[in-house]
Amino acid sequence: MNHKKVLRLMQTLGIRSQIRTKRRATYTASAAGLIAENLLKQNFEATKPNEKWVTDITQYRIGERWLYLSAVKDLFNNEIVAYEIGEHPTKELVQRTFNKAFRKRKDVTGVVIHSDRGAPYTSRLYHDMLPKVGAQISMSRGGNCYDNASIESFFSHLKTEGLSLYSIRTWSEAQRRIEKYIHFYNTKRPQRKLNKLTPVEYRRQFVS
Repeated sequence: MNHKKVLRLMQTLGIRSQIRTKRRATYTASAAGLIAENLLKQNFEATKPNEKWVTDITQYRIGERWLYLSAVKDLFNNEIVAYEIGEHPTKELVQRTFNKAFRKRKDVTGVVIHSDRGAPYTSRLYHDMLPKVGAQISMSRGGNCYDNASIESFFSHLKTEGLSLYSIRTWSEAQRRIEKYIHFYNTKRPQRKLNKLTPVEYRRQFVS
């Protein structure tokens, strides 16, 4: 649809777009831990499912508390493969996320899994867990948040479209909003990169 027609319809209906807030990128590196080579090198294109995944943890404030969301995204179709919510950004939160991802995607041999150098990803637990399923560990360069820009983009969409529009006061409401948005993102939200299909629709063209 032509953008001018969209503008006319929005004006008629009294609808205004919600612009994502631009923020200064920040990066916190682990003081010590196991580091892996940057295999992704900002190449966020994948030719098949389970070829390249990106992962990270984001935080969301609810009153005096913080909620932490750990997520895994498949770069082939931008689908959120798995996620977990917790009260602390720990290696155990990341472990639960990947346990869920590996249950959903049975054959992940060779998948490149890219993260930043945060403490959960430089832990011995993380570096022991991924090779057991045949995954390759990739990490951003020190101090370079753009190496993991794809998952950061998803978190930005989540907060703008799924959280900031509402007055969220409780942990349970925030969790419900996050779960609802991720379901919407995977199954209802078309993406230009995917020929205007949703992530799940796009994947189903390639996986029987």
